[in-house]
Amino acid sequence: MSDAVIETQNLTKIFTDFWGRKKTKAVDALNLRVERGEVFGFLGPNGSGKTTTMKMLLGLLYPTSGSAFVLGKDPTHIATKERIGFLPEESYLYRFLNATETLDFYGKLFGMPRSQRLKRANELLDQVGLKEAKHRPVREYSKGMARRVGLAQALINDPEVIFLDEPTSGLDPIVSRQVKDIILELKSQGKTVFMSSHLLADIEDVCDRVGIMYQGTLRAIGPLKEMIRIPDKTQFLVHGLETERRLEVAQAIESAGGLLEDITEPKRSLEELFLSIIGKRKEEN
Repeated sequence: MSDAVIETQNLTKIFTDFWGRKKTKAVDALNLRVERGEVFGFLGPNGSGKTTTMKMLLGLLYPTSGSAFVLGKDPTHIATKERIGFLPEESYLYRFLNATETLDFYGKLFGMPRSQRLKRANELLDQVGLKEAKHRPVREYSKGMARRVGLAQALINDPEVIFLDEPTSGLDPIVSRQVKDIILELKSQGKTVFMSSHLLADIEDVCDRVGIMYQGTLRAIGPLKEMIRIPDKTQFLVHGLETERRLEVAQAIESAGGLLEDITEPKRSLEELFLSIIGKRKEEN
């Protein structure tokens, strides 16, 4: 086996009907490799095979053919499961437990001592911004708050590999930014994050590489910065240039053999604008 944290070799999953007849080829001969300390984005429209692949990597589904390895072992290996965390697309939580009790419950499943469970739970709830609401029953939580408890649950065992399925679903922009910061912090700790999301802006913010699935097949894979780069184009960002001098710059570019397609003012993302406005209001209060 290689030293890849996640690896698949011709991984294939075919769903059959009651009579065993082939119904759908959900994943078709997938070859994938994710290195340690990498944030990998797994993209594709609904029905492209993303969730099926993730379930096979978690040992929740058996492949029809091919192989999958996580931390060098078969995903069904018990010792491997103790070293991974998983946030599903829908968090299923016990409504009558509060956040601390929820994390304590999952900590028990990993055999963690009580003192370690409580310490870890408090750290995680502070990290996901639920410190003040940790004693409220989960049934009183908004979707975004429940999502954050789910993220804390995925991290309770301090996993080496974290699988995140739509981690920012249902979150407002502020909490979404917090979750993305947590993902980047996990990366800085040398952990590996495998995430699937339909929010492509979130993928751009945190991922090192991406793979794009369509109809069960991996259609593209590579470093994110290289994949979104537009070849044969150069962008200059200039500060303090007076409007009347722009024509001179344009003429200089054309005399150098370039074709000036447009001159525009830089824009910040809507997320940056939103966080800036909210941040100023918080400072004023």
